[in-house]
Amino acid sequence: MDTVTSNSVAQTESLAEGWGRTVVRGTVIALSGDLGAGKTQLVKGLARGLGSQARVHSPTFAIVNVYEDGRLPLAHLDLYRLESPRQMLEAGVEEFLQPEGVTIIEWAERLFMPGNDGSPALLPESDIPANLRKVNLEVVDETTRRITYEDPGA
Repeated sequence: MDTVTSNSVAQTESLAEGWGRTVVRGTVIALSGDLGAGKTQLVKGLARGLGSQARVHSPTFAIVNVYEDGRLPLAHLDLYRLESPRQMLEAGVEEFLQPEGVTIIEWAERLFMPGNDGSPALLPESDIPANLRKVNLEVVDETTRRITYEDPGA
C-alpha cells in the first residue's frame, strides 16, 4: 500500500497523469472518498496521462462516460446513485470490470458492499481481481488530500 499527500488539485491530477502514462489495458481503478475529496480530479489527470483531450466531468446522472481519444479507451463510472448490487447489474457495471481499455470508478466502495436485501456484493472483497487498483482519497483540510492506493490482486 502506498500513500501520497497532495497539497493541491494540480498535484492530485499530476499523480493520476503519471498513472495514465503507464496504465495497461484491462486495468480497473476503484476510487473511494467523501464528496469533494478529489475523485473527479484523479480521473481528469488519468485521462490526460492517457492522452485524452476530452473535457472530463463526473457522470453522476449518466452513470458512465467513455473517452476514446487517448492511448486506451477510458470508461469513467460513477456509482453514487446506484444503491444495490442489483442496480449495478441492471446498469451494466459488470461489463466494465474487464475493460478493453481502462475503467475508473467513483464511489467504488459500493462494489464491495452486499445489498440491503442480503444479496452478495457485486465484487466481494475476497475475490478482488488482479487488474484492480483500490484508491482512497481522504480530505485532510481544504487543499490537502491523503491518497492511499494498492493493487490487491497483483
